[in-house]
Amino acid sequence: MIQVRALTKSISTGTHRVDILKGIDLEIPRGQFAAVMGPSGSGKSTLLGLLAGLDSPTSGQVILDGEDITLLDEDRMAQVRGRKIGFVFQSYHLIPTLTAEENVLLPMELAGGPPDGSNGLKRARELLDRVGLSGRFDHYPVQLSGGEQQRVALARAFALRPPILLADEPTGNLDSATGRLVLELILALHREQGATMVMVTHEQSLAESADRRILLRDGLVVSQ
Repeated sequence: MIQVRALTKSISTGTHRVDILKGIDLEIPRGQFAAVMGPSGSGKSTLLGLLAGLDSPTSGQVILDGEDITLLDEDRMAQVRGRKIGFVFQSYHLIPTLTAEENVLLPMELAGGPPDGSNGLKRARELLDRVGLSGRFDHYPVQLSGGEQQRVALARAFALRPPILLADEPTGNLDSATGRLVLELILALHREQGATMVMVTHEQSLAESADRRILLRDGLVVSQ
């Protein structure tokens, strides 16, 4: 499902160049849950951003479900992101002027509806019920706790049944008990929908739930 070939990312500061990724090679099979670990500055979030097509590599390839996204223009990349990739971020990234229900509905509305042609509102409510927020449909993000906001974000990520889920420190802003609940929901939805999942995390306990652990250090894969 995900192939990464000789992937590099460098940035220039004007006086010198910083090599963030130095030639990454990875293959993640369909349906696998891979945890990406490593110290701060090792390139974890940069790698995730490149997998999502949110940034462009300096060189190398990212191939998602057989399509080399490094060759795509922004319009086509937006289509790929909309249909194939779900995101869960550490800071939730909910739209504050939309209710929980509207936040989950948004990707379906942008895509013209759920991929199976079902009712989008019904799908949004089913997902919010699935993550334990059946009584929070009409609540705005400011009215929700951090854990509840992350559960809305999780429901939104799965709204279009994407084949790929990317999660960047999804429990980083949560206490341990709430973080464990969110992880259990991620794992349950992952199993139910068969998504290929890549999660960046610093937490060993979360990584132990993965099928595979990929360790980055200084922009290189040191074990996988």
